[in-house]
Amino acid sequence: MFGELKDLVERTLDEVLPKADVRPSVLSEAMRYAVGSGGKRVRPLICLASAIAAGGKGEDAKFPAAAIEILHNYTLVHDDLPAMDNDVERRGNPTVWKKYGEANAILVGDALQALACAVVAKTPVNAGKILSELGVAGIGVVQGQVEDIAATKDVEFIYTHKTADLFIAAAVMGGLAADASDADIERLRSFALNLGLAFQYEDDLLDSDSPYGRKETEQLAADCTSAAIAALEGLPGDTSFLRKLASQLLGREA
Repeated sequence: MFGELKDLVERTLDEVLPKADVRPSVLSEAMRYAVGSGGKRVRPLICLASAIAAGGKGEDAKFPAAAIEILHNYTLVHDDLPAMDNDVERRGNPTVWKKYGEANAILVGDALQALACAVVAKTPVNAGKILSELGVAGIGVVQGQVEDIAATKDVEFIYTHKTADLFIAAAVMGGLAADASDADIERLRSFALNLGLAFQYEDDLLDSDSPYGRKETEQLAADCTSAAIAALEGLPGDTSFLRKLASQLLGREA
């Protein structure tokens, strides 16, 4: 299933991103560079698999899946800017601002954010609700980033918004695209919240910068993963991909 879903993500991204020669070509090329330069595609895969878990098909959620990956990459483009993290490399390649200039990178992020909204509007079912979820997540990520920059000690707030909000949007949008019931949407929301927190705790372990001790961080990651998997109980569709994804993210090496 992984290969089929990943291929669907890549095909849809290629479909909705502007061709590299669309004027102004530097913007179109840089947008494709930002989105197409690698990454695990975790969020769009969650979106597609959530549609399946809700009793639909992955194809139902292809536009929300592309949109969440586009929005995610917008946040990375802006995070890398000199005014933020000042990173010159991402995924083994120069960051967008390093390759295309700081001003163009800001505009690339702006364009990706707008494109994510336009792509969601293509969804045949519940497009308005899905767009609302995307917007709430977009605001949440910024809220988490502001608190992170301010170096507040509210770790739960930062992790919930800066990381988990996009996981939540991915799962809920997938469920909505499959026209899931309210109860099933809440199951997916709980799954994604816990998965997003577990993902962040694992990141902390990989980067050796957890605000907690290593043993406590490992336990938090394990507890959140267990809670995520438990939340899938009762969903009408195939949840095996989401269960496997949650297990694989625990203890990952990259």
